[in-house]
Amino acid sequence: MASHLYNSGFAKVIWFVRRFGICELFLKPIRCIFAPFIISRLDKSEFTFDDRLISLFYHAYNMTWANERSVEIPIINDYLSHYESKGVLEIGNVLSHYGDVNHTVLDKFERGKGIINEDILNFVATEKFELIVSISTFEHIGFDDDMDDDSGVKILHAIDASRKLLAENGRLVLTLPIGYNPSLDLLISGGTLKSIRSFFICRIGPLKWETTTMEKALACRYGSPFPYANAIMIAEFGGAS
Repeated sequence: MASHLYNSGFAKVIWFVRRFGICELFLKPIRCIFAPFIISRLDKSEFTFDDRLISLFYHAYNMTWANERSVEIPIINDYLSHYESKGVLEIGNVLSHYGDVNHTVLDKFERGKGIINEDILNFVATEKFELIVSISTFEHIGFDDDMDDDSGVKILHAIDASRKLLAENGRLVLTLPIGYNPSLDLLISGGTLKSIRSFFICRIGPLKWETTTMEKALACRYGSPFPYANAIMIAEFGGAS
């Protein structure tokens, strides 16, 4: 498999600085080093999603206690709790970093045991899936990889390809950080994603997230005032007609 910024050293550093700034190159390692100490002293906190309370998720990996993963992981785990693993596909290898997984994992670039290294556009499954989930992955399509075409067009193609893998009454659920990819933000603001249900959550404090409107979420800046995404969209899609 060809080398890529996601699995190469120096290229990944250059990409990281371009996307997150030179200061974050030094702050991220510090947060990671002190993560066990910090997490042990964090207060439990909850947020509202789909009219129910869910606890924030703290973990040392990838600064999950300090960024949007603290809400994305428990939201997706809530969806997973209603399905059997054999009928689930995850696009982008994320959940296996937090524990054992039994569902199918598809990731174009990240190598690892049990990970299928294929592009979603070319993936052929022997069976349809009841649930397909993806955590902060689709914003990278055409923006951090294969940047030879419009990112927004590529994202829509990837969503269509994912929906075709769904069983009848199946669901595709994406978590999408606001403010990272301008093309994705335009798709959201213009209603081009055409999700059947959507939720928006914004960060209002170090350990506080709340539901909000699309307009207010799109007004949030990426990386300010808190590290990484300060608002996310959770988008649900049905199968392709």
